Amino acid sequence: MTAQIRVLVVDDQPLIRHSLRLIVDGEPDLAVAGEAGTGETAVARAHELRPDIVLMDVRMPGGDGIHATRRIGADPTLAGTRVLVLSMFELDEYVHSALRAGASGFLLKDAEPEQLLDAVRRTHAGESLFAPSILTRLVAHYLDRPQPRRARPPRGLTHRETEVLVLVGRGLSNHEITEALHISIGTAKTHIGSLLSKLHARDRAQLVIAAYEHGLVGGAAARGAHDGGAPREE
Repeated sequence: MTAQIRVLVVDDQPLIRHSLRLIVDGEPDLAVAGEAGTGETAVARAHELRPDIVLMDVRMPGGDGIHATRRIGADPTLAGTRVLVLSMFELDEYVHSALRAGASGFLLKDAEPEQLLDAVRRTHAGESLFAPSILTRLVAHYLDRPQPRRARPPRGLTHRETEVLVLVGRGLSNHEITEALHISIGTAKTHIGSLLSKLHARDRAQLVIAAYEHGLVGGAAARGAHDGGAPREE
């Protein structure tokens, strides 16, 4: 039997914590490992329980969710724990702060239960999950930033790893990457694992940001392709 995905529910409102517990515990492959009502308690409970996923509220007394996410993400003993931020607000400052703190995704609290469950499973699988409206603005944020004249892949990547990074930046899933590059799912996962290691990225969300920051996706990438594309590294 496959091990259950263990979830820590963090929210300052008991009613919301109870609702989230009912949704998560209603699935055979998921289980609520514990609850917390403040950011400070969330960090302590994460250390105690070692959950796979933390459903993290943003605005809470006793230490906000962004600070708690940063502490969890910076702790090497919690390397296997991923944070999925839940918020009533889609303010850019929250999204960017959550990503910089190490969150793997950002979902609005008005999401359907099925969307929440899918987000938990995908985040656990190493993917990143953002509400569509948030992802659109997140991408626009990086496209609006000044970009280099042409694409400059991060140093140390092979040509194939650069190709995979571009596709990750465009939001393709592992299966879509295998189809685009005609490689096996195992090979795709190996390349993504290598990218995470070489770029010191915690998860796929940070790979997406790296792709934009290096001009591999967006206007700079198009110019680079026109100029002959990114240099190959054998």
